[in-house]
Amino acid sequence: GETNPQLWDRYRVAMVLSGAGDALGYRKQLWEYCESGPQIHTELQDLGGLSGVHAALPDWPVSDDTVLHLATAEALATGKEGEPLLQELARRYVEAMADMDGRKPGPTSILGTSQLCPGKPNGFRIPFNPKATGCGAAMRAMCIGLRYPHPSNLSKLIEVSIESGRMTHHHPTGYLGALASALFTAFAVRGLPLESWGSEMLRTLPAALQYIRACGVETEANVGAWSYFQEKWEWYLSERGLSDGQGPARFPAPYSPEERDAIYKSFSLDGWAGRSGHDAPMIAYDALLAAGSSWEELCSRAMFHGGDSDSTGVIAGFCWGLAHGFSGVPEGNHVALEYRDRMMSAANRLYELAWGERPS
Repeated sequence: GETNPQLWDRYRVAMVLSGAGDALGYRKQLWEYCESGPQIHTELQDLGGLSGVHAALPDWPVSDDTVLHLATAEALATGKEGEPLLQELARRYVEAMADMDGRKPGPTSILGTSQLCPGKPNGFRIPFNPKATGCGAAMRAMCIGLRYPHPSNLSKLIEVSIESGRMTHHHPTGYLGALASALFTAFAVRGLPLESWGSEMLRTLPAALQYIRACGVETEANVGAWSYFQEKWEWYLSERGLSDGQGPARFPAPYSPEERDAIYKSFSLDGWAGRSGHDAPMIAYDALLAAGSSWEELCSRAMFHGGDSDSTGVIAGFCWGLAHGFSGVPEGNHVALEYRDRMMSAANRLYELAWGERPS
């Protein structure tokens, strides 16, 4: 294919701005656990606004989200496929858990990685878990769409996102979040209109269910728990007037930080916005639809709300970066970001594997 400098550059920006979205939404635990969007917005103003934030150590580390996302990206960057790739993912997820000091990994990720036995036959599989509905799979899967962006890659994208997701979150509400994050990335790479992403993702679910049945791994439990994710997304798209994939999106009025806290909660499974596999990508998507080309507006909606703001931020920052590059992003938000070099080199390698050419 012919070199598209904008595209390989956007691969890098996406990886970096996902890390920035994570660090901003996390604020060293202060904001991830804050239940009030308005309070976060007030504290942000006290810091001098978004352009006053220098997202660097020690005050703005990346959280478990980015550490695990890098584990996914670096496993994919090896170029392995099939079972060797799944073993590689499992190995890197286990390894990543040694880098969690001060990063607050979720209990399901801790449990899931403790059950993995990389290197052993099927050592990348763990038992079905009726409680594994969290966003830990969704927040680390965006880069799968960088590796498999083409329509012809769809079955690979489905397989890798589901299998990587259920290495810790073996429940459809959890691992379908990984499918959503990976698909949204692929759609962004292809330049599909944002308004169509939700309905396109829903159109992919029958193929995902077919994959689950074909695998034959705890099929009954998986099929039994399947419907929640789909029904909640159908409800959301109908709320936004996007069921047919045609815009423009309809938003509540008013929709200030205070109203968003209440409405994001209505997306959620248990009252904690963005904590689950279905609603972390949903809040990110909601923010992308409303923010247009404004990084500041994106952060206001996806990174600074009362809920799991680093997990919604890591997904939103990634997809926004693919569409807009660094345009209008304050340099301080990303230039000194922890692990920035790892993000850049993983992005380069994923571009090379997906497009068969080296980025300049």
